[in-house]
Amino acid sequence: MKLPQLNRSLVLEGPLRLADGSGGFTEGWEALGVIWAEVRAMSGRERAQSAATLARTPFKITLRAAPHGAASRPTAGQRFRDGNRIFVIHAVAEQGPENRYLTCNAVEEVAP
Repeated sequence: MKLPQLNRSLVLEGPLRLADGSGGFTEGWEALGVIWAEVRAMSGRERAQSAATLARTPFKITLRAAPHGAASRPTAGQRFRDGNRIFVIHAVAEQGPENRYLTCNAVEEVAP
């Protein structure tokens, strides 16, 4: 196995619910930490969605493994931020010798 080049700094974000004072809530995102990763684009596609075209590009994001339950271990439903770019995490799997790395299957959605 070729070792990944962890040369991109990404912010791991988790969903956050805040009370709005009226019995409801608003949804947002909170930063959980900064990780170094290798980001590789896979083949992308476009699809029409309610009068707009949405470009969806899948990415394979590889990072150092963290123990289960650690705040620095990504899970499905979280996302990575790279400046204005957002990568939504769909799945996480262990990889490499002795499971020293994690591979996140993520999708970047861009509305033109």
